[in-house]
Amino acid sequence: MIVVTGGAGFIGSVLVWKLNTLGYDNIVIVDELGTKEKWKNIRGLKFYDFIDKTKFIELLLDEKIPFIIETLFHFGACSSTTETNADFLIDNNYKYSTELVKYSIPRGARFIYASSAATYGNGENGYDDNIDELDKLRPMNMYGYSKFLFDRWIKNESLFNKVVGMKFFNVYGPNEFHKEEMQSVVTKAYKQILENGEVKLFKSYKNEYADGEQLRDFIYVKDVVDVSIFFMENVDKNGLFNVGTGKARSWNDLVSAVFLNMKREKNIKYIEMPEILKNKYQYHTEANISKLRSVGFSQEFTSLEDGIEDYVKNYLLKNGFIA
Repeated sequence: MIVVTGGAGFIGSVLVWKLNTLGYDNIVIVDELGTKEKWKNIRGLKFYDFIDKTKFIELLLDEKIPFIIETLFHFGACSSTTETNADFLIDNNYKYSTELVKYSIPRGARFIYASSAATYGNGENGYDDNIDELDKLRPMNMYGYSKFLFDRWIKNESLFNKVVGMKFFNVYGPNEFHKEEMQSVVTKAYKQILENGEVKLFKSYKNEYADGEQLRDFIYVKDVVDVSIFFMENVDKNGLFNVGTGKARSWNDLVSAVFLNMKREKNIKYIEMPEILKNKYQYHTEANISKLRSVGFSQEFTSLEDGIEDYVKNYLLKNGFIA
């Protein structure tokens, strides 16, 4: 079986979709559906079983998993950058993850997990995925710290020669409606344009960045899952890797592309940033992807303009779901 934790979530469900297109349906989705509409992400997908995340960890700890795991994609986590319950994040994002590794490695299962660019903090130490530089990183929010802790645990256990960690940068694309405040700005911009004909962006509080010119490495979700499947298929490639395009773009660029594909006149309003974010805000992120390229992933990444065109025209203007 291929197990995908977080398989009903944003990236996880798109991964299951891509696996289906490649002929895989021996998939077990592990997730927590809750009371929102996350279930819609999986209604068009093919998979063997769905297991609640709490039940799955119970089965795992009791060594009662009723199937052999060939590959475990661990994409399940609380991804809210504003979550303040540190104990919850330690348990959910860190401890849960360590138990999955302890089960997988001795049984020969391929273990591929999602880390985050949030581990880099404000970027003062760069965006280099060299594991020897891990201890220099200072995440700016508890979510980033929980991901950092797991990366460091893998390093301390000397497991990066047996597993794959992927530091996702700013991912956008179909199947993210359930994420509410954590939806990408592409989705938020689309909704704001429909409702008010304008998009609100945060003002800049640094002289070197004009309003809306703060920079991010935006990557289309379809590219993220292609990288994930590359590592599933290339079992000799292990380590910690940045997964971004390697090209930082501005919020203004992103929003302009949304207006263009909705055939609306550009109308951007710059607003004050909430106080809680001002000291935790990243003004520039850009993945160093030389390590990813060095292990053989040669596929070109979708440009921001092409990714937004596909997302808006083929998904947002329809129902927003990939299957």
